[in-house]
Amino acid sequence: MIKSIKNLKIKKGARVLVRCDFNVPLSKNGKILSDFRIRQTIPTIEYLVKKRAKLILMSHLGQPINQELKYTLKPVAKRLEELLKKRVRFLDDCLGEKVEKEIEKLKLGEIILLENLRFYKEEEKNNKNFAKKLAKLADIYINDAFSVCHRAHASIVGVSKYLPFGAGFLLEKEIKILTQLMKNPQKPLVVIIGGKKVETKIKVINKFCKIADYILIGGLIKKEIKEKNIQFKYPEKIVAPITEKVAKDLDSQTIDIFRKKIISAKTIFWNGPLGLVEEKKHTKGSKEIIKAIIKSRAFSVVGGGETVEFINQLGLIKKFNYVSTGGSAMLEFLSGDKLPGIEALK
Repeated sequence: MIKSIKNLKIKKGARVLVRCDFNVPLSKNGKILSDFRIRQTIPTIEYLVKKRAKLILMSHLGQPINQELKYTLKPVAKRLEELLKKRVRFLDDCLGEKVEKEIEKLKLGEIILLENLRFYKEEEKNNKNFAKKLAKLADIYINDAFSVCHRAHASIVGVSKYLPFGAGFLLEKEIKILTQLMKNPQKPLVVIIGGKKVETKIKVINKFCKIADYILIGGLIKKEIKEKNIQFKYPEKIVAPITEKVAKDLDSQTIDIFRKKIISAKTIFWNGPLGLVEEKKHTKGSKEIIKAIIKSRAFSVVGGGETVEFINQLGLIKKFNYVSTGGSAMLEFLSGDKLPGIEALK
């Protein structure tokens, strides 16, 4: 069992270091294109504010090579202020004397957001001294960043060695919903796997093959399976597009077949768009699948950056029962792999 934020004694004035995932898509001029991940960690932040703690939020953003300003978390601080209706002080570093002095000035219920953790190479290397320096900033550590729990980085697995720790509400919810999906789904269970990079999805397809009634796959996945001669344990459960062409979208016949399977489902899991949705002319298949999922009234779980972004653009996020913040972390968890970030909270 992981330790929960609810089981921690958070005293008034305690400095709480929260690992969030604010890795949001930005436009070229630094504007946030989707605040989905920011919104998901608000319950944890508000809970700690009510406890009169002093909050220190940390996250990464993108894959900076050096300390590139286009990867600053400053726009996130501004969006957090709007969502919380409360001041969020942004610091242009994530450790050091200046940061420590600013934290000392924090009053009860106040919030600081640190600069991008990946501005330091030590973060991804899980450097022991880097983790210690982060831990020095606080009295308690909370991990609420499920989507990076598959990474053995300093802020994910290192800090918990030096502070009392717990899981935030988002991390707890992700574990609960995804465990339920694998261990106790209401049947029929229909799984939809789109996108590409079949090698990252073989394990989860095989895992779902044991419990799902049908696994619907997209055209690009079908093409890769054929080219690489990949064999699955229960091939009779896999339903692929009819057309043999390189599928940039689903053909009408396949949409009808997929729709019938989806409408019959009681539980649906979807990861990966079913066409090149970045091009408007190839969005029909994915849109029709969304309509079918909503019409089915099944318990629906969706995850993966591209899929969530596409649904978000259509303004249909709230039509799904659960939208995971995880991409690779979600697939690894559903495959049965142990995630370093979750193991560190046990």
